[in-house]
Amino acid sequence: MMMGTSKNNKPDDMMKAWKDIFGYIGKYKILFIITALLSLISSALALTGPYFISDMTDLIQEGITGVMNMDEITRIGFILIAIYLISGVFNFFENYMMATVSQRCAQMFRRDISRKMNRIPLHYFDRSSKGDIMSRVTNDVDNLGTSMNQCIGSLVTSITTLVFSFALMAILNIPLTILSVAIAVVGFGLIKYIAKKTQKYFKSQQKNLGAMNGLVEEQYTGHTVVSIYAGQKKAIDRFDSINEELGRTAFRSQFLGGISSHLSGLVSNVGYVLVCVVGAMLYIQGSTTIGVIVAFMIYVKLFTGAFSQISYAVVSMQSVAASAERVFIFLRYDEMPTEEITVDTTDIKGKVEFRDIRFGYSKDKEVIHGFSASIQPGQKISIVGSTGAGKTTIINLLMRFYEVDSGDILIDDIPTRKMTREQVRGLFGMVLQETWMFEGTVRENIVFNRENVSDEELDRVCEAVGLHHFISSLPKGYDTMISDMDSMSVGQKQQISIARAMIGDPKMIILDEATSSVDPLTEKMIKDATNRMMENRTSFIIAHRLSTIMDADMIIVMSNGEIVETGRHNELLSKGGTYKELFDSQFDVSD
Repeated sequence: MMMGTSKNNKPDDMMKAWKDIFGYIGKYKILFIITALLSLISSALALTGPYFISDMTDLIQEGITGVMNMDEITRIGFILIAIYLISGVFNFFENYMMATVSQRCAQMFRRDISRKMNRIPLHYFDRSSKGDIMSRVTNDVDNLGTSMNQCIGSLVTSITTLVFSFALMAILNIPLTILSVAIAVVGFGLIKYIAKKTQKYFKSQQKNLGAMNGLVEEQYTGHTVVSIYAGQKKAIDRFDSINEELGRTAFRSQFLGGISSHLSGLVSNVGYVLVCVVGAMLYIQGSTTIGVIVAFMIYVKLFTGAFSQISYAVVSMQSVAASAERVFIFLRYDEMPTEEITVDTTDIKGKVEFRDIRFGYSKDKEVIHGFSASIQPGQKISIVGSTGAGKTTIINLLMRFYEVDSGDILIDDIPTRKMTREQVRGLFGMVLQETWMFEGTVRENIVFNRENVSDEELDRVCEAVGLHHFISSLPKGYDTMISDMDSMSVGQKQQISIARAMIGDPKMIILDEATSSVDPLTEKMIKDATNRMMENRTSFIIAHRLSTIMDADMIIVMSNGEIVETGRHNELLSKGGTYKELFDSQFDVSD
């Protein structure tokens, strides 16, 4: 089942999200551990530096009042150089590996989301905003990759700094160590309190960002309609509402996250001053040395600064958790069951039978009520009816875009549920109402997913659908980029869609309002072409324009999900029923 977003943004939500991430990334867990070890070694080496600086400072102080031990000072200097060089090398490889691993994980999420899209039911996309889905693939996954890179290394470095600097400070001076820890604990308590308040705003920010992308995508694709109906003000109002909410949540998440880092800086500076004052008092009492005070001035900066790093890491972890929750909601959505090929469809002739089909897009609302029909191979079948009668739904069920609630659909007496979805869809060439072009050449848009298609076959199909003259006029013919042809008409795009359906020599043809966007002359040309291509093939035509289906072998008239009439054009007109009403209404409109 689809996982819901928690209403009570509990502190455990972030840890659960991170547990899910590490449980999902599999092989990359080892690389994360190696990267964390590199970060630990780099930080630990860097922290030994102030310890040696303390000794060097004491030697210099002694040399000012006595004999300067240059050999020992030089030896410590070389040790310090070696320590920082080695630490820098480890830090370089840690950063390189962390960037590599985090982006590999982001690539893995993108790949899995892409694959998931082909395995989840279509009703998910019917109920979801395209922009929100795109936001999960782009914004949320990008945020996962970037923030994981920032927070893992920072978290390991800061924890290592806390542990090692505490141990080294305790070795140098207990009173100053207690003072440093007390200051840091107070700062950490404040940061932790703010971090709790911040998580819910990061979740809201990502959710609102998805809503914003959905609105922009919707308004962009429907810009013409919005302009025609003067809907700009309403669109702007919707945009302003979402934008205001996004701005509010983004402000709060970023503001509270920023407060954490500035608060850490304040605590660090206060600690720095107190160490100087208390250290001076201890030096006067003879309880410590100048070298120890110098070392503590560095350590207290590192120790309290580690809390600043933790605050950054926690903010990044919260951001990652918010994005991960949205990504996992998508990745954990119920998939369609996997299928194995158990029947052979190579010799399919094209007989189709619907047996008492019942279906509803939701359980409480049935839209197809006991649909039954038998179509013989090579017949041209037209399905007509008023809007919402169930015409397209029947085709969706035939293609197994949706599964029937009861009944059977058979092709050559083989139930489609015994075929794989790929087998069923491979039997059909389909042209939808809306044309779909992707960025690529004309050849790539027509051939699409098929291999070894010759120019001769392309010429034959394009000539049949009336595209050959248009393609011949293009500067590079079939190799012209679609994106370069801004002046391509809707009719030409539809012709390319029809050529795409025909190029694979399918067993059966489905035309869903295929000529609804073309002029009468192009409609006649396409009709003649499709008639030639549909010879000896079972074909299904969904059309509101009844003039395009008058020669159909069988016309199925649907109303409210049921067959109300069947027959040829003249037979149905003579009955004087629903079909005649539809025909007369169109004749009156055209007249």
